[in-house]
Amino acid sequence: MARKADRFPKAKSYPDRHGKRRWRYREKGFTAELGAEWGSEEFCRRYAAAENREKASRSAGASRTVPGTLNDLIAKFYALHFPTIEESTRNDYRALIEPLREQHGHKRVAHMRVRHVMEIKAGLSATPQKANKTLKRLSQLMDLAVKLEMRGDNPVKGVDRYKTGSGGFHAWTEAEIARFFEVYLPGTPAFLSMTLMLYSGASRCDAVKLGWGNIRGGRLEYRRQKTRKNPEGILVSIPVHPFLAEALQAVPSGAFTFLQTEQGKSRTATGLGTAMRKWCDKAGLPLCSSHGLRKAICRRIAEAGGEAHEIMSVSGHITLAEAQRYCEDCGRKGLADSAIARLPHGAKGEQKLANHPLRFARKMDKPLKENGK
Repeated sequence: MARKADRFPKAKSYPDRHGKRRWRYREKGFTAELGAEWGSEEFCRRYAAAENREKASRSAGASRTVPGTLNDLIAKFYALHFPTIEESTRNDYRALIEPLREQHGHKRVAHMRVRHVMEIKAGLSATPQKANKTLKRLSQLMDLAVKLEMRGDNPVKGVDRYKTGSGGFHAWTEAEIARFFEVYLPGTPAFLSMTLMLYSGASRCDAVKLGWGNIRGGRLEYRRQKTRKNPEGILVSIPVHPFLAEALQAVPSGAFTFLQTEQGKSRTATGLGTAMRKWCDKAGLPLCSSHGLRKAICRRIAEAGGEAHEIMSVSGHITLAEAQRYCEDCGRKGLADSAIARLPHGAKGEQKLANHPLRFARKMDKPLKENGK
């Protein structure tokens, strides 16, 4: 059984002027009152609001959140689930859940049926990938509703997802990588950002934190922020590639992070993503993004004959299946090359086939003998 503090790790207790124990949310200079009843509906709502960096009003909150509604369920979901994920992931969750709250927050969770889920899906038909992600988050909410005994089943389970045929973020091709480096020369923030992510496999949330303190004995070492299944994060320790080492020479030795702004401030993951979007658009690369660079380095390792465990050691993947996919994709290409190379070349090669179609046809053209005649 989880300890009480594990549910709300950022809630700190204190005695008020009457000596009554109260709770306050605290993180990185932000504080918000949570009330005196640990784990109550009001407490959960305020904690969820604080995770959004909002200070909830006691009276307004009471009028907005009605027990048993989707608003109520979302508040509980944020309070229970958000402490287990990183801020960048929380933003992704909010982007899909908040529109549901705006449209359906006042409705009772117990009244949701499959037809209602179908209507939500149909309303997002113009963006099938977003529709699928929304259904995934809605299913998580309904799973929690079942656990909290707000309803007896999950109505999202019976709704099929759209077939998108998408493999997720686009992996940069070698031509696209070359194009980016044609447009952005060494010494520019775009060049440094691209090189750092391409030759480290670091995601945006990790890349913005990397600095000279992560270089030890010619190796780049850091713990992946998003692998919260391991409380300390997965340790990535890779040799600094010569191309990356050359690019880092432009970074002052006193810089706190490699990608800090001209004002000496650290970039945010969102800021880096926005900058990469602008840089890619300017270079004529609308399909490319910062996340696709992680796929690019995995692809390169696989194409060079690397095994799944080698990819995992660089990318920080925690499941073998994710890394194995790159090996399989590149392996199929190699097998296709060898298979086509085995086919005969020219007319002489065709004549060596044991069952050449034309030869077989000529044999069949002869009249069949009947009764041994």
